[in-house]
Amino acid sequence: MEIIISDRRDIAPRDILEIYKANKWSSAEKPDELYKALTNSHSLISAWSNDKLVGIGNAISDGHLVVYYPHLLVHPDYQGQGIGQMIMAKMQEIYGGFHMQMLTADGKAIDFYKKVGFERAGATEPMWIYHGDEH
Repeated sequence: MEIIISDRRDIAPRDILEIYKANKWSSAEKPDELYKALTNSHSLISAWSNDKLVGIGNAISDGHLVVYYPHLLVHPDYQGQGIGQMIMAKMQEIYGGFHMQMLTADGKAIDFYKKVGFERAGATEPMWIYHGDEH
C-alpha cells in the first residue's frame, strides 16, 4: 500500500468528516467550522491511500518564530503504519527551524509525540476552555 503525503487543500468536506468521526473527535459536530479552520490553516498536510484520506494534520503559525499543531489524525484502520510520522516529518520540513513548536497531547498521543521529538514544556500546565467531550 502506497501512502502519498500532500499539501493540497482541495479535500472534500465529506473526507474530512469521515476521518474525524472515525477518531471520535467532537469537532466533527461542527463540520462547516472544521472545514474552514483546516483549509485556512498556515499549513495543511494530508495522507492518501489511493483516493482515501487516511491522515491529516494542520499548523497555525506566525510564519517566522512560532507554530502550533492543533490537529493530527490518522484513520484508525491505518494507525501504526508510520503515517503520523510522515505528516510530522513534512511539518518539520516547513517549521523545523522555528524558535518554538507547540502542541497539546493527551492519552496515547503523548508517547507518539515524544517519539517524534517533542518533550514536556518545562513546568507549564496546559489550560483551555474546551467545548468537546472526548478528553
